[in-house]
Amino acid sequence: MAFRKKTVRDLALAEGQAALVRVDFNVPLDGGRITDDSRIRAALPTIEYLRERGARLVLCSHLGRPKDREPETSLRPVSERLGELIGAPVMQAPEVVGEEASRLAAALKPGEVLVLENTRWEPGETKNDPELARKLAELGDVYVNDAFGAAHRAHASTAGVADHLRPAVAGFLLEREVTTLEGIVESPQRPLVVVLGGAKVTDKIGLIERFLEIADTILIGGAMCFAFFKAQGREIGTSLLHEPDVAEAERLLARARESKCELVLPSDIVVATDFSAGADHRQVPADAMPEGWMGLDVGDETRKAYADVIAQAGTVFWNGPMGAFELSPFAAGTRAVAEAVAAAPGTTVVGGGDSAAAVAQFGLADEVDHLSTGGGASLELLEGKVLPGVEALDDA
Repeated sequence: MAFRKKTVRDLALAEGQAALVRVDFNVPLDGGRITDDSRIRAALPTIEYLRERGARLVLCSHLGRPKDREPETSLRPVSERLGELIGAPVMQAPEVVGEEASRLAAALKPGEVLVLENTRWEPGETKNDPELARKLAELGDVYVNDAFGAAHRAHASTAGVADHLRPAVAGFLLEREVTTLEGIVESPQRPLVVVLGGAKVTDKIGLIERFLEIADTILIGGAMCFAFFKAQGREIGTSLLHEPDVAEAERLLARARESKCELVLPSDIVVATDFSAGADHRQVPADAMPEGWMGLDVGDETRKAYADVIAQAGTVFWNGPMGAFELSPFAAGTRAVAEAVAAAPGTTVVGGGDSAAAVAQFGLADEVDHLSTGGGASLELLEGKVLPGVEALDDA
């Protein structure tokens, strides 16, 4: 499938030109230590491509959700890790824009890399402030967006900057994410099997509606299944329930009955007395959940049934865990789906967020065809929404 925007391949770079590159370095930190550098690694192909062509690189990214210039959300640990990965020094600016950032950017030599500070240290970032976008644009001769995980945000560094800096093109990661995910909805190999978990139906209404039109099977797991059970009049005990989800689940079940897509709910559930690793727990039929107990995972029968469907798929898309996989007694359902997706002969795509974390946790990240770096961005793209960070780029 053809990508509809220009990419770094289309740039006619002269040696020494500055490339302002929006990357997604929103990595998890534990006391200043990076616990997962996969988002940094995902940006390497674009970074190395530009370095090899003699560009001076000015990278910008957000990290976390700081309210102000919080030191613990500095990108310094990221810069240090990036330097290790590319085998060259990476300079860290003390600010996003300003005199020092401009001086450091101007002093770069071909192939050198500067990382600006956390873009969300600037209040104008999330407001898509034109003045901040203009100041960012002054740091580059070309703009490259390779931050798929932030492409659904109309922020100064993801969209506004392209109003002031052309050419504006996609990096390799952004290109691959968009073409892979659009391929799922526009030209999937059949059968198309979609596995959806997580806590809330309302978070995935648009996704379920879209896939009811184009998928062959939707397998539901995670806490969202309890809204469907409640809509069917079943007992769900003290299971997690977002009350507005019930009406939506009822509507989606009615829609599924009119659809050619089969919407499948768990047939058995692992229930526990409370949300803790040491809680009493047992498996029960999904239509016989005891009062006072909460569902925390799908049961053995469901795991096998879902794995069998996944094994027959031509294309699999998975987003959302099957249960509370962070607690070992309730990780089996998510692990079973992860293993089934990894082993599936068809094209396998895992959405970002908890699904990606689960695949990594189980050591299966290299066994799927595409592991998306963007949770919200991947869902919005699959729903058919326009991503501002992609829309802002030059058309191919």
